[in-house]
Amino acid sequence: MTPIRSNWESRAVIVAGLGLAILLHGCAPAQPPGPAPPRQVPAMPFIQVSADGRGFTFSNNGDRFVPWGFNYDHDHDQARLIEDYWHEEWATVAGDFREMKALGANVARVHLQFGKFMRSAHEPDARNLAQLRRLLRLAEDTGLYLNLTGLGCYHQADVPAWYDALEETGRWEAQARFWEEVARVCAPSPAVFCYDLMNEPVSPAGRGAPGAWLGPPLAGKHFVQYISLDSAGRERAEIGRLWVARLLRAIRRHDRRHLVTVGLVDWSLERPGLTSGMEPAKVGAELDFISVHLYPRAGGLAEDVATLKGFAAIGKPVVIEETFPLQCPVPEFARFIDASRAHAGGWFLFYWGKTIEELGSQPKTPGDALLKASLEFFRDQRPPETGRRRQP
Repeated sequence: MTPIRSNWESRAVIVAGLGLAILLHGCAPAQPPGPAPPRQVPAMPFIQVSADGRGFTFSNNGDRFVPWGFNYDHDHDQARLIEDYWHEEWATVAGDFREMKALGANVARVHLQFGKFMRSAHEPDARNLAQLRRLLRLAEDTGLYLNLTGLGCYHQADVPAWYDALEETGRWEAQARFWEEVARVCAPSPAVFCYDLMNEPVSPAGRGAPGAWLGPPLAGKHFVQYISLDSAGRERAEIGRLWVARLLRAIRRHDRRHLVTVGLVDWSLERPGLTSGMEPAKVGAELDFISVHLYPRAGGLAEDVATLKGFAAIGKPVVIEETFPLQCPVPEFARFIDASRAHAGGWFLFYWGKTIEELGSQPKTPGDALLKASLEFFRDQRPPETGRRRQP
């Protein structure tokens, strides 16, 4: 992630018929409790790539599905990652999901940290996998699909030392095991929109320092990761293609239905200057769609749209997985979103647990003012489910 970074509902367990049992106590022999009634879940179809390869549809009726959602990556006041509080503060998370849905979102992008889900290279963390199952149920109940972005190492203090000590082959195998376990849990649920293999991976241009897998921090978090530390004479994009293929095989071992993507920085196209080495035309061959992180700049509309067009040129759906009016005013941001419709089939802004009303009529900080303006834009400009443009 490249923008500024500035909670879950506890369910009450109600014993059916408790009052009646008390009323009848002593009047009839006690009966053993029957099975709990089935949980009522709203119908939620799976999502698939559309027949024309430009977007997405519901699997049950073929109607178009347009991802319009939020990155739900940390809380507002403490910048905590979801695994830092989703056990103790579930009501906060559930409340946030209802709030995102009320704003018009149909997808929430949740970032899963590698160190919270893997106790060793081969042993998953059962407690957090159980909480992931709970998150799936919440998504089903709320009607909010999930973009599950994995392998996060945002807080360096939470990255296991044994993980950083692995060489490329061992690290890829540990990452594959992570995705096997996540896919095993998530495969039955229609609430998964997609698996995103990693946030902003970079393929090396040469040889890096041992163990230096993370890019420089931004606001205390490491959003960029290297997938290898030594190109060893290989083309950068070929390393990326092999890495994607390895993780995709791990997911498909348990889940052959849900979509798979990877979150690419906008400087991933093959062109002069700084590049990530993750060229979408090559690393995206086996992916279901391409995700790009693109923050429009003041006065840069034509260039930003040209970049987006470059990602769409490979002939697969493109989702702008991260965007925000960080480098331009909201009216210009709105023009970018409108212009991007020709090349993109989905958009994700940011939600950090504060509603428009909670941010107030006079936000306390410039960052809160910008966040409020972005939420108001999201609420007012969301496209309908059919993907048709809202008429002025």
